Amino acid sequence: MQLVVPGQYAMGNCCWTQCFGLLCRGGALMETGGCCTGSKCFRVCPRVRDLIFWRDVKKTGFVFGTTLIMLLSLAAFSVISVVSYLILALLSVTISFRVYKSVIQAVQKSEEGHPFKAYLDVDITLSSEAFHNYMNAAMVHVNRALKLIIRLFLVEDLVDSLKLAVFMWLMTYVGAVFNGITLLILAELLVFSVPIVYEKYKTQIDHYVGIARDQTKSIVEKIQAKLPGIAKKKAE
Repeated sequence: MQLVVPGQYAMGNCCWTQCFGLLCRGGALMETGGCCTGSKCFRVCPRVRDLIFWRDVKKTGFVFGTTLIMLLSLAAFSVISVVSYLILALLSVTISFRVYKSVIQAVQKSEEGHPFKAYLDVDITLSSEAFHNYMNAAMVHVNRALKLIIRLFLVEDLVDSLKLAVFMWLMTYVGAVFNGITLLILAELLVFSVPIVYEKYKTQIDHYVGIARDQTKSIVEKIQAKLPGIAKKKAE
């Protein structure tokens, strides 16, 4: 799956439902912040798209349940404890199965060999070429993120920097109520529920989001008109 990197903030021209509609139809994910300025929508792996849209209920249920249990465990216990218990549980299963198969082979006097031989023979080494490809792909996103950080903190665009300031101010209230693990749990619930809900009620959601987008655009334009020295480029 490709990492989603924040693009330029353009609240006035935000049209997240268009990109989200592309996700439903062709597998495009909107950028963080819900903006698709310049049609900058990232493609996601079809497997991920099928997962969050519950195409295979058993597979999605397993992934959703496993990750949710892990996050709930992290909320109740320390990371070290959770990791240790997970490793112990995995070792208990593999060791028990290994001993069981060995006993069965000894009783039946069979020569089946190691029960995990097929997995032990799998080549999991990472080639230098594959490593460089991953690094190059990661660097593209890192460079975009650095460029975005610089333009926001050095106030290349005052309105965009003010948006970030307001967002961070709101996040202080969120942080006072929720911790990081709680936010991750909420994020997972949203990831596995919002796409399927949007797919079912796309028309109604697009209608109300369109109204909200128009109102937001109007407010932003009024604010920009009152700010001195701000020359906003017209949307191409």
